[in-house]
Amino acid sequence: MNALAARRRHPAAIALLILLGLVVTGLAYSAFAPKPASAATASADQVQQGKKLFLANCATCHGLQAQGTKAGPSLAGVGAAAVDFQVGTGRMPMAAPNVQAPRAVVRFKQDEISAMAAYVASLAPGPAVPDAQYSSGEGGDVAKGAQLFRVNCAMCHNFAGSGGALTRGKYAPSLRNVEGKHIYEAMVTGPQSMPVFNDQNISPESKNDIVAYLHAVDKEENVGGMNLGNLGPVSEGLFAWVFGLGIMVAFAVWLGKKAA
Repeated sequence: MNALAARRRHPAAIALLILLGLVVTGLAYSAFAPKPASAATASADQVQQGKKLFLANCATCHGLQAQGTKAGPSLAGVGAAAVDFQVGTGRMPMAAPNVQAPRAVVRFKQDEISAMAAYVASLAPGPAVPDAQYSSGEGGDVAKGAQLFRVNCAMCHNFAGSGGALTRGKYAPSLRNVEGKHIYEAMVTGPQSMPVFNDQNISPESKNDIVAYLHAVDKEENVGGMNLGNLGPVSEGLFAWVFGLGIMVAFAVWLGKKAA
């Protein structure tokens, strides 16, 4: 017993316990931490094809090595998801410098977009294009997604995803009828003025719940009369002023003529 007690009081015992605790914590985190919703690794041929497309269509603004210029930011570390979102929604290449890149006609085929995304992803680690399991909305919890959306997104995009105005000419775009993959990619890359919601902020499963909610909003018919763009009190107040007061003024004029 004395020998066992002496070993417990040995100075190295504390360091050994700390080391053991760190190992156990690391193993537990690797087992239970949210897994990134990453897609398959790109091939070398796809990366080379993407580099050629990048040099022909993107290097003017982003530099020959994607290092960035005065006309466009560096793309190192933005990941394949940023390219798939920006090019896949027609926001890039931009027709002209502007406060914000609007959604436009997509100029490339999906295999070309994937190749450019693979090239940019090869430059530095970054968010990957998500698997359909986490971005299609299939199997998602619509009620949970609605709650997450109201807490994290509705202040800019409106409770129904109809979009809204921001400062200095910028705006939060409408999320109506947007592909789930692009919604997920926007969350993990933070385009324009949008903050980044990585997997530690919102897990891939929860992102899928948000996509499920937005797709459910797209499918639902309005049961409360005219939706007025789902823009809330602004459009509702305008409707009341234009039509409500208009009817009241017309009624007052009619009463005046009748009294005369």
